[in-house]
Amino acid sequence: MKLSKLVTALAVLTISTSSGLSLAKVDEATAKRLKNDLTPVGAERYGNSEGTIPSWDGGIKEIPADYEEGEFHPDPYAGDALLFKITKDNMSKYADKLTDGQKALLTQYGPGYEIPVYPSHRSASFPERIYEKLYENALTAELLDNANGVKNTIATSPFPIPQNGVEVIWNHILRFRGEQSEYRAAFVTPTKDGSYTPILTNYGYYFAYAEPGITLEEIDNKIFYLKTKILSPAKLAGTLTLVHETLDQVRSPRKAWRYQAGERRLRRVPNLAYGTDLPTTASLRTVDQKDMYNGAPNQYSWKLLGKKEIYVPYNSYKLNKASEDAENVIRPKHINQDLTRYELHRVWEVEGDLRDGLHHVYHKRKFYFDEDTWQIVLAEDYNEDDELWRVSEAHTINNYQVPATFIAVELTYDLKSERYYLDGVNKEGPINYDPQFKRREFTTSAARREAKR
Repeated sequence: MKLSKLVTALAVLTISTSSGLSLAKVDEATAKRLKNDLTPVGAERYGNSEGTIPSWDGGIKEIPADYEEGEFHPDPYAGDALLFKITKDNMSKYADKLTDGQKALLTQYGPGYEIPVYPSHRSASFPERIYEKLYENALTAELLDNANGVKNTIATSPFPIPQNGVEVIWNHILRFRGEQSEYRAAFVTPTKDGSYTPILTNYGYYFAYAEPGITLEEIDNKIFYLKTKILSPAKLAGTLTLVHETLDQVRSPRKAWRYQAGERRLRRVPNLAYGTDLPTTASLRTVDQKDMYNGAPNQYSWKLLGKKEIYVPYNSYKLNKASEDAENVIRPKHINQDLTRYELHRVWEVEGDLRDGLHHVYHKRKFYFDEDTWQIVLAEDYNEDDELWRVSEAHTINNYQVPATFIAVELTYDLKSERYYLDGVNKEGPINYDPQFKRREFTTSAARREAKR
């Protein structure tokens, strides 16, 4: 049975997080598909019948000769010719390969907003140890009660052969993003006329879950540690946030602290989760939209709707380099689409409905996951009247020296206010994936010392 048919059959079950899920680990015969018709990540190994999606041949396996450490990644596909542009006027021709969110952007912002489509390259690749862990996870990983966490998994996505929507959600949350990273970049919330103030921030991640040789017991229920420090503008400079991201956030919720220069105290922030406004984003984004989706998935019932071929942002090396200067990217109402690149890829589609009795500004959500990485590349959020409210995109690249796929530029369009949130501009160099962090640097005492420096 082809994977697309298998997914359709499973989708009919409409399994939700409220049903006491028991499906998880697969038997050895099924897991062996990861070495045959499926890639190690769980994608369909072969291309489509039209030849518009190629077979996966391992992705980018070698660092390009013109890459220099400390410089932005050269675009391995810079020589590709543009295939066509999807516009407000011709989008009906491509409707079956567009999401509702993309159609809304084309309709609302056309004719200036267009989707440039290029040849598809399945560039995703990961270290061999991650492929090995994916296979092991497939055999052992299980959901905890009500899918609020996972067990018997480590290093990367737990369910490369998912059987329901919430397993796909966990694949995104726990996907491999390296072991550590540090970088400086700004986010902006332009007004309708395009004016903006960049908020330059230093980010430091310590991915405990992905540390080589570590066990699930040793990570102490932590996925990663995050420390951010705002560098400018002056009125926000010195604001520091420390996050301990937990694996089972219902049993042990995310822990977060914030230091603001005016208060000179590191305070616990108990509500930095779910539908709370993401700080300093002009109420254009919620906390759980960072990284396209994060945190405990328990507020929604998740349905796996199947797989689709969709034009998604991909191999966004041109945009990544241009985003050194926000002026290259920012335009009124939407970013400079001439810098973007979209390719035809297969995506998993998952829909979440807010569970009865719970509150969130989004009553329904749709996510589209790249089959080769488990990265959410497109998202749609609906209000209580079931109206499409916000559309998000993740423009990704394979940082091939790791190798792993990361978000180069992330954005959310608010269709009602006609403003947007954009993260990943004014970069001060590429991401450093070996900052030599120690776990003790992510304690509250270390954060207090750093904040006061």
